[in-house]
Amino acid sequence: MKVVKFGGKSLANGEGINTVLEIIEEKIKNEERIAVVVSARGKTTDQLENLLEKASENEDFASAFEKFKAYQISEYDFVDFSEEFKNIEKLLEGVRLLGDYSAKIKDQLLSQGELMSAKLITEILKQRGYKANFTDTRKLIKTDDIFGNAQPLDALSKENVLEHFQEFNGKTVNIVTGFIGSNAKNETTTLGRNGSNYTASLIANYLDAEELQNYTHVDGIYTANPDLVPSAQRIDQLSYNEANELANFGATILHAKTIIPLIEKNIPLRILNTFNNDNQGTLITAKPNKEGMKSLSVLEHTALLNLEGRGLLGKSGVDARVFRALGDAQISVSIISQGSSERGIGLVVDAENAVRAVKALEREFESDFYSKDVNKISVVDDVSVISIVGQDLSTFHKPYDALIRNQIVPLLFNNTVTGKNVSLVVKKSQLNKALNVIHGEIFEICKKINIAIFGHGTVGGTLINQILDSAATIEERKKVKLNIFAVSNSRKLLLHATGIGSEWKTQLEEAQQEASIDEVIKYAKLFHLENLIAVDNTASEAFVQNYNKLVDHGFDLVSSNKIANTLGFDFYKELRENLEKNQKQYLYETNVGAGLPLIDTIRILHLSGENITRIRGVFSGTLSYLFNTFSAEDRTFSSVLKEAIDKGFTEPDPREDLNGNDVGRKLLILARELDLQNEFNDVKIKNLVPEDLRGGDAKTFVSRLEELDATYQKVKEEQKPNHVLRYIGDLSGDLQQDKGELEVALVSVPDDSSLGQVKGADSIFEIYTESYGDRPIVIQGAGAGAAVTARGVFGDILKLSEKK
Repeated sequence: MKVVKFGGKSLANGEGINTVLEIIEEKIKNEERIAVVVSARGKTTDQLENLLEKASENEDFASAFEKFKAYQISEYDFVDFSEEFKNIEKLLEGVRLLGDYSAKIKDQLLSQGELMSAKLITEILKQRGYKANFTDTRKLIKTDDIFGNAQPLDALSKENVLEHFQEFNGKTVNIVTGFIGSNAKNETTTLGRNGSNYTASLIANYLDAEELQNYTHVDGIYTANPDLVPSAQRIDQLSYNEANELANFGATILHAKTIIPLIEKNIPLRILNTFNNDNQGTLITAKPNKEGMKSLSVLEHTALLNLEGRGLLGKSGVDARVFRALGDAQISVSIISQGSSERGIGLVVDAENAVRAVKALEREFESDFYSKDVNKISVVDDVSVISIVGQDLSTFHKPYDALIRNQIVPLLFNNTVTGKNVSLVVKKSQLNKALNVIHGEIFEICKKINIAIFGHGTVGGTLINQILDSAATIEERKKVKLNIFAVSNSRKLLLHATGIGSEWKTQLEEAQQEASIDEVIKYAKLFHLENLIAVDNTASEAFVQNYNKLVDHGFDLVSSNKIANTLGFDFYKELRENLEKNQKQYLYETNVGAGLPLIDTIRILHLSGENITRIRGVFSGTLSYLFNTFSAEDRTFSSVLKEAIDKGFTEPDPREDLNGNDVGRKLLILARELDLQNEFNDVKIKNLVPEDLRGGDAKTFVSRLEELDATYQKVKEEQKPNHVLRYIGDLSGDLQQDKGELEVALVSVPDDSSLGQVKGADSIFEIYTESYGDRPIVIQGAGAGAAVTARGVFGDILKLSEKK
């Protein structure tokens, strides 16, 4: 015989109950011998508890009760529920008059859900021509007197079950009520949370069943609750011990006591999905998972109790007093953690028991309060326990570090004696995010990186398209899912928790949400988004002022905007201190040299202790093109500049390139990478625009370009033979001091030198160090362009992704 159990969601009106009936009928047609154990249907138990609360508070429950009855009857008006409805109403009226209820009354009321569920299935099967028998487990499962969490009396219960199934056997299908039993006085009791699974397990044990099949609303046991962790994966097979660990640590599909009766008789348990016939589910047997098992379980509706007292340090028997007090109050403790330097004990209990637990401890330690050995007993409500079942402490640092990087600091940490299960207590508001962070880290299925992009101009728009084009390949190759959840310009904001698509530009134009950093932060919190990166592709000084706020709310930073690194040194230092405090990173490789690996190279050399003595180079792709062409060709300066303008190499106002400020900012950024404390006004800059052309608008300036020709023709002609002009930035001086010498100028260099040989719009950088002597490290390549810069920003995003 097989025992088949159906959960409440499977039995809900509509698709649920119809599918359950199809499964039962199919098994009967295939001549399988089955006993069916059922839970209360849908949200029946919750509705009964709600009615009970209304009655106890003397609220009018008539309307809610009518809705309850309508759901139970639904389209099955041929089933007589009058007795159950009468019992419910009688109990509720009694509670309303008394204004309170006992655990005994609650058990009587809740039992009606399972009774109606079993009666309904039985009557439908009979109407369809099958032999079905309604089986009330209050007559079979005998228990102790602990209402709400009764323990079965095995010998008597087994005898009752065997007698019943001997009478109703053969082709008769017993439809059995789960969750309920009765004590020696025949008073109704219930078996506790998820007790219907326990009932099914007991029945399977007593009947020596071939298999217990537990039908629920998911495909089996997962590496985490798929409702909370979309990337969770089904576990094909578990051993009894592994399943028992999961049950004890809060797996909602299993009752902690379900496995024990099955182990005794070596009865396989298969978790199946009522709504997916093609799925094999999860099989639980004595055979362990070959690859070992890891899964995340959650205990919700818990509270954290903290007992603190400096005077308890070194006193014996404190733990015994704590557990005796809680035990006398019939309060179970799921997790305990102790401090040492200042005596403290942290305890996790069910939230509904928190107040009683505090009172019990206050009574026990009353004298210790007077002697000031105990300072306080406090409660932290709204916490959840995450247990990583199968987690070895040797690799626990990975998920723990990931939590800290995502600004989730566990309130309590506990490891089991075996060293294979780790439990963390977190704020309930952080549960979803914490689960996804841990799951992505320990299973390495696919780490999700959530990106907010600010500024979608030439570089920003190119970057978005690069990410969208490469996302699938990166996910497959690197197991990293890049999810752009926010795109913003200065006016509008597009938000999409699961990621924007190729139509993002149109959607942004049609968006109603105004641009707001606060809205982005709020949205990320609302959807529990982990591994956050903010990308600044603006050229806005005002936006830079948001950096610290973003860091405070869990964002790492990537920027092509140079401004943050060239503002006053006080801001520069404050931002770095805030990044360190929040364990966040700020990458900006494209600030100098677009996509060239310049900043990383300098940073690594500096961190390794290498003495960098000088850095100089052609920092501007625009000015590189201008002077490379002017030096190589017999043309006027104005014609070359006009060509650069026409090709879009310059800013709309070319004086922004020619004034040297951009090169000066880049040079300052490199100086600060060497821990120099220079300010922008320390940079000596040769402005290539004559003073009389610096005023007025861009159009007027462009119309007067020929006025530059005589000046630059003279400079060109006065060079030594075989020399060319280059506009360079030069960082020199004693770079071991607080400040270096920064100069931006037009210089003449030999045409066979590294600077002299640069072509087109390339940038080139020479890094002189003590170890390399007169032979500099040379980095050369495309130093400008939207695609190159966007690719450099993309590279920074991927660097951060690997570290998360």
